[in-house]
Amino acid sequence: MQLAGFNTILKGLLITVVFSLAACETSPPVQEMSDARQAIAVAKEAGAAELAAFHLKAAEDYLESAQRALNDHAYTEARRDAKQAKAKALDALQASEESETDK
Repeated sequence: MQLAGFNTILKGLLITVVFSLAACETSPPVQEMSDARQAIAVAKEAGAAELAAFHLKAAEDYLESAQRALNDHAYTEARRDAKQAKAKALDALQASEESETDK
């Protein structure tokens, strides 16, 4: 009798997890977009436009791609590109800081 109750609880938990994961992929990546924009702004403030232009351009390109995907409701792609934009912006920031240190 207890095993049947456990199976019911387990099935309910599994269904909840599946729906939760599906909801994450179907919601707009608002936080990821914001994080990417903020990281790009910080990199620009650190002089990345002059000191790490390659990385900054890559970050901006990924952010533009994420925005296009967001507009098309392709949230998985938008989330992925926004995360890449943030990563490239952090690369630009690091390269800028290293360039400043080398001076």
